[in-house]
Amino acid sequence: MKIGTPKEVLKGENRVAMTPDSALQLQKLGYDCAIETGAGDNAGFKDADYEAAGVEIIKTPAALWKAADIVAKVRVPTETELKRLRKDQTLITFFNPGGNEEGLELAKSKGATVIAMEMVPRISRAQKMDALSSMANIAGYRAVIEAANNFPRLMTGQVTAAGKVAPARVLVVGAGVAGLAAIGTSTSLGAITYAFDVRPEVAEQIESMGAEFVYLDFEEEQKDGSSTGGYAAPSSPEFQEKQLEKFRELAPEVDIVITTALIPNRPAPVLWTKDMVEAMKPGSVIVDLAAERGGNCELTKPDEKIVTDNGVTIVGYTDFPSRMATQSSTLYATNIRHMMTDLTPEKDGKPVHDMEDDVIRGSTVTHKGEITWPPPPPKVQAIAAQKPKEKAKELTPEERKAQEVAAFKQQTKNQVTLLAIGGALVLLAGLYAPASFMQHFIVFVLSVFVGFQVIWNVSHSLHTPLMAVTNAISSIIILGALMQIGSGSFIVILLAALSVFMAGINIFGGFLVTRRMLAMFQKS
Repeated sequence: MKIGTPKEVLKGENRVAMTPDSALQLQKLGYDCAIETGAGDNAGFKDADYEAAGVEIIKTPAALWKAADIVAKVRVPTETELKRLRKDQTLITFFNPGGNEEGLELAKSKGATVIAMEMVPRISRAQKMDALSSMANIAGYRAVIEAANNFPRLMTGQVTAAGKVAPARVLVVGAGVAGLAAIGTSTSLGAITYAFDVRPEVAEQIESMGAEFVYLDFEEEQKDGSSTGGYAAPSSPEFQEKQLEKFRELAPEVDIVITTALIPNRPAPVLWTKDMVEAMKPGSVIVDLAAERGGNCELTKPDEKIVTDNGVTIVGYTDFPSRMATQSSTLYATNIRHMMTDLTPEKDGKPVHDMEDDVIRGSTVTHKGEITWPPPPPKVQAIAAQKPKEKAKELTPEERKAQEVAAFKQQTKNQVTLLAIGGALVLLAGLYAPASFMQHFIVFVLSVFVGFQVIWNVSHSLHTPLMAVTNAISSIIILGALMQIGSGSFIVILLAALSVFMAGINIFGGFLVTRRMLAMFQKS
C-alpha cells in the first residue's frame, strides 16, 4: 500500500507530514511512499532528498490523493481535499472534530477512515504519537523567543560599569507542555519567571524548572488529571473570579505574559481581560498561544500582532510551530510514523484498524461510513497526578528559635544520660577490675564518645567522602594493635591480631571501593 503526503494548502503553513527519514522508516514497515512535488520545500526538505530516500514524487495534488491508499497531512483538510477521499482510504491529520461537523459528515459519506492526531489519548503507550505535545513544546519555546523579540529590554539582569539592568518578569499562564517549554526557555534566558495553573499538583514541576508557582488562597477540590486525559478541567465561577483577581494584582508588575490555557473541544477561556492589559507597563508583551481558539487575552486578534494605546504588544500568531518548520515537521512525521507502526503490527504494509485498541479507537473520528467521534473513555486511564503535598507552614523567627532551643535541650539531655551510664560503668569497673584494665577501658570509652560525636551528625550524603577518614581510623587501630601484640597475655595478643586483621580488611576494602567509584567518573 502507498502512503502519500500532499503539499499544505493553508497560506503560511510550512510544515510537511513526511520527511526523508520518516519515509525510510515507513518503507521498513512495508509501505511505498509518495509526496507532492515541493511539499517539503518550506521545511527545508527538497524533492531530491525524498528521491534519494526512495519516495515517489507526484506533480499534482489530485494525482497524489488518487494514488495514495493512506494520506498523511498536517492541517485540517479543506472541503476540496475531503471531496478527493474515496471509500476505504485513510486520512491521518489534525481534524478538529469538535468544530468540524461538515468535515465529519463529508468523510462519512465518502466511506473513508479519518484519524485525528489531536485525539490521540494521553496514556503512557501513546506518548510517541502525541502530536499535540510535540507541537506545543515547540510553540512554548517559540512564544518566548517572539516575546523577547518584541520586548524593548533585556530578558536577563546585568550589573555593568554603566549601571544595573533589572531582569524581565515573565508570567506563564498554564503549565501544560507548552507552558513548561515556555518556563524552561524563559528561565534559561535569565528572566524572573512566575507560572500559574489550575492544577496545584504541577507546582513541583514548575519550581523544579526555576520558576515560582503562583498560589491562590482558595480551597477547591480539583478533578483528577486521569479523568480528564491529563488536561486541566473547567473551574468553578468562584475559582475563576479569584484567579482573575490574582492576575489583576500581577498585571502592573510583570513585563511579559504568555498564555497557554486550553480545554479540549472548548473555546479558549478568557484569562487576561482588557483592564489587565491597561494596567500593564508600556513596552510589555502578551503572547497568546490560544489565539486559534479565540485567545486567553480579551484583546487578542488571531494571526495578528497589535499594539494597544498604552504601548502593550499583543502577539496572536497561530502558526508558532510552522515558524520552526524543519523541527516541527521532523517531530510530527515521527508521530505519524509511530501511528503507522501501531496500525501495522505485522510490518507487512497492510494496516489493521483495530477498534478495540485504545489509541486507534480514541483517535479515529470516522470509520466504515460511520462517525465514531467522540470516542469512549480509554480502558487504560491517563496516569493520575500525585496529590499535591501540603505546603509547609512558614515559621516565624520566634517559633524557629523556640524549636531550636527545644532540639538543643533534647540533645543535651541525651548526652547527659549517656555520660551518666558511662560513668556508672567506669565506677563499677574501677571497683572490681585491675588497674591495667582501667587504663585501656578509659581510652576505649573516650574513643567511642569522640567517634560518636564526630560521625553521628554527618549527613548521609557525605558518608562516602568519609571513606578516607575511616581508613585513617583503621590505621590508628592497626598501630595500637601492633603495640599490644608484644604483650605477654594470650588474650591481649589474640585480640590485637584480630584487630589488625579486621582493620586491614576495612582499609583495603575502602581503597578498592574508592577506586571503583572514581573510575565511574573517568572518561572512557
